Amino acid sequence: MSAAVMARSWRGLIPLALFLGLAALLALGLRRGDPQTLPSPLLDKLAPAFELPLLELKGASGSFSPQQLLGQVWVLNVFASWCQPCRLEHPQVLALSREPGLTLVGLNYKDREGAAWLQTQGNPFRFAVLDLDGRAGMDWGVYGVPETFVVDRQGRVRLKLVGPLTQQRLQQELLPLIRRLRDAA
Repeated sequence: MSAAVMARSWRGLIPLALFLGLAALLALGLRRGDPQTLPSPLLDKLAPAFELPLLELKGASGSFSPQQLLGQVWVLNVFASWCQPCRLEHPQVLALSREPGLTLVGLNYKDREGAAWLQTQGNPFRFAVLDLDGRAGMDWGVYGVPETFVVDRQGRVRLKLVGPLTQQRLQQELLPLIRRLRDAA
């Protein structure tokens, strides 16, 4: 076989080798954990500060800041009335609101209709705030809605869940962590 023929046959294998390498990398990426538990640069770091106006529900007025909850375990649920997965998870958020000793905060993300939606669907939040321009959501690293964060007594983010809460995720992930953090001295 001449050198020219050998060179041509090797050149034909280069695209195949590149394709196989990319396929292997993709397969590894797909096997890495739960896609709804995205890594967050906030994990074990202080929760981003914000001060946002309260949604006008039952005469509520004023503003809310995470600083108000230092010393408490709390959950931030990012939602919007236009978000279909938020509507699907709402019964689970209502169930979560009944957990003793837990403060649930709703971050209404880029949504003018959040207060009306909560009035008709039920308001599970102790504080519901309006993030109309999405800046607070960006500071928290929100990719989309719904997203849920657990914050410990020291104000550190301990968990980020992406996508709607399900009964299974509530029972297996969220509540055990919340109870462990709450019961820690």
